[in-house]
Amino acid sequence: MDIALDDLSDGAIARLLNAHMQQMHKYSPPESIHALDSQQLKDPKVTFWGARIDGVLVGCGALKAFGNNEAEIKSMKTADTHLRQGVGAKILQQIIIEAKSRRYCKVSLETGSDAAFAPAIALYQRFGFVECEPFGEYEADPYSRFFTLAL
Repeated sequence: MDIALDDLSDGAIARLLNAHMQQMHKYSPPESIHALDSQQLKDPKVTFWGARIDGVLVGCGALKAFGNNEAEIKSMKTADTHLRQGVGAKILQQIIIEAKSRRYCKVSLETGSDAAFAPAIALYQRFGFVECEPFGEYEADPYSRFFTLAL
């Protein structure tokens, strides 16, 4: 598996995240879905990584910089064909390495509260993330859980 910065030019990440967005409607109302839309994907504050096997995208993740020496992990998604094979862990590890190299003091994330998100939450906790209050522009929401990792 090759994990590398991705400039989004081939559309593979956008397609994977669009499918992910459609799935989120099963678990959360629209106002509680905080995935990046097609315009937000291009924000210069967002850095994307793609995980590929033999050139085929199997997962992605992003780091969104905040102005206060902090960042948010966004767009973590593994292709359904590669779930529970370590793709998410490798992407998350790469994002944390980058956050440390940028000297961020912490990284945070928002994820869903439905049981379907339990594997993702377990992954974040395995990497040391702890549950926290809403951060940034997020508000308390029964469909969301918030986690942070001090670096």
